[in-house]
Amino acid sequence: MGMTAVEKILARASGRASVAPGELIEPVPDFIMIHDGVVLAARQELDALGITRIANPDKVVMVTDHDVLYNSELAVRRGAFNRAAARDWGVKRFFDAGRGGHGHVFPMETGIVTPGTLYFDNDRHCTNVGGIGAVAFRMGTEISRVLATGSNWLMVPHTIKLVIKGKAQAGVHARDIGFVIGAMLNEPSESSGVEIDYRILEFTGELDQFSLAARVSMCSTPTEMRAIGVFFPPSAEIIAYSRARTQQPFEAVYSDKDANYESTMELDVGRLQPQVALPGGPHRAADLSSVAGQRIDHAFIGSCGSSMWEDLEIAAGYLRGRRVAPGVRLLVVPGSEQSTLRMAHEGLAQVFLDAGATILPAGCGPCASGRNGLVHAGEVSISTAVGNGTGRFGSREAKLFLGSPATVAASAVSGCITDPRALTSH
Repeated sequence: MGMTAVEKILARASGRASVAPGELIEPVPDFIMIHDGVVLAARQELDALGITRIANPDKVVMVTDHDVLYNSELAVRRGAFNRAAARDWGVKRFFDAGRGGHGHVFPMETGIVTPGTLYFDNDRHCTNVGGIGAVAFRMGTEISRVLATGSNWLMVPHTIKLVIKGKAQAGVHARDIGFVIGAMLNEPSESSGVEIDYRILEFTGELDQFSLAARVSMCSTPTEMRAIGVFFPPSAEIIAYSRARTQQPFEAVYSDKDANYESTMELDVGRLQPQVALPGGPHRAADLSSVAGQRIDHAFIGSCGSSMWEDLEIAAGYLRGRRVAPGVRLLVVPGSEQSTLRMAHEGLAQVFLDAGATILPAGCGPCASGRNGLVHAGEVSISTAVGNGTGRFGSREAKLFLGSPATVAASAVSGCITDPRALTSH
């Protein structure tokens, strides 16, 4: 019996010829990522155990992406603490505010993450890297153990195959497809036959139509539905993208033809219309037409689900030569400092500013549980955030819709939820 790509990566990191679902292993990750919000708790835990040195400081990547703007005294103190921790632990790859961007985005753009990479992260949306053909596992509070020992045990997950059929129609974007996938995965396992909890979702089928940014976007919603990982076999285009951005050798990994999958799903993307996720969760997919005309007060383009360069270009196409509607606040948050610089050099920043949008520093933006860009009771938001649970942007009395970058941009200029196909992209 062959292995899936993820099983191959785990076997390599475990020093084994093969692994199988259900086995307990202790793989050694290629690197370890820890985000700004959990450094304090991790260090306090290690200090209490008398552990003042971490196992492999050269493997640690520390990022500031949640509290990029210090909006409270707590955030100021935490930032100072994190800088001291990076210095005391000997972490050289510390990407503080203004140095990297969103931890689930910029490592792919800068060649830290390449096809075949395995890393551990404290945050669940590390699964984004499945878009490039890499694998990352959320460790949560166990990240302190990973820092101390260089590894952690995990159980090899089962893999579900998702076969993509057809070609997406013009105006249907990756996030639209992601919402539909979320709805499929949210069905009770008794009716769908699929249980996604602690599973890998592997995409197969007609994938060449999807760019890296599109693949990353499609990793977002399955993660919200409790998938432990998402994986796309890297295309030749994506391999070339990585080789142009890294100096480290890498090897793309693919599943064997006789790999064992727990179950198989199919989705014909050619039949889909533009979607929104209704308030309450990214799995609450609905045809955009069902809510078209709903007024909005707030719009946000960004998050690890839709903040790569291509996402920004798509949004700018609907904003170029137009103005954000009166009474609407539009926030744009690039996924990386690299994109921020490119926006300035290639004119996208001017497009957003001329339209009346506010550009925030690279990072999570409002998606980081409402640290900035909040909404008021009774307001309506549409955004590309990874989630729209009640209260995510502040008030529990606000309505939060999700859409693609095209939908959010078109809605911002119209003042209501709008099918992007109704406007011409420039």
